[in-house]
Amino acid sequence: MVARPLDPADRGIRPAAGVRPPRDAVRYRLDVVAHNVADAVEHAGGWLFDRVGAGWEVTVLIPGLPTADVRPLRILGAEVLDLDSVIAARGQGRRPDAVAISSVVCEQDSRTHRGLLNALHDGGVEVVVWGRAWTSPPQHQVDPVVHRLSIAAQAFKAQALTAAQLPQALNTPTEVFRSGLPSFPPLGFDLVPVG
Repeated sequence: MVARPLDPADRGIRPAAGVRPPRDAVRYRLDVVAHNVADAVEHAGGWLFDRVGAGWEVTVLIPGLPTADVRPLRILGAEVLDLDSVIAARGQGRRPDAVAISSVVCEQDSRTHRGLLNALHDGGVEVVVWGRAWTSPPQHQVDPVVHRLSIAAQAFKAQALTAAQLPQALNTPTEVFRSGLPSFPPLGFDLVPVG
């Protein structure tokens, strides 16, 4: 038997050779479609940070990404992809547990509007919309909900707002959305009805 030097980072757990759990099987997925970086940070930055902190894989999809400075979203822990590239690849096999969409994008892009309606119809996906420009179809119940930001989310959102050159006055302790709740909400449900 050969003695190995101790490694303080070694927890003594070794994966079986060639076996790795599927990434999607271990984490919930939230896909966010925003008009631009500032839109996502201002309206959903604290919620995105709190979802990342809860173990969610959060990806923000933005049109025209190659020219955008994505540092504010990286501060919040989100991955960032180009919306048009994802749509061109037919979603890259994406199957999120939740989708969040800016109403501005819904009004300007018929592809994302169709995707939103499909997600609402699916019933197994949490659907969240921010902004006032979008009205939900009558056959889908979409109600106002609020997320109360953790203290950490408020701190990280403040840094993201600064990086996005947005005023700190936008860093409020709550963020309000409209949500079509799935039949079976995910564990750790963090959006509560307004009222």
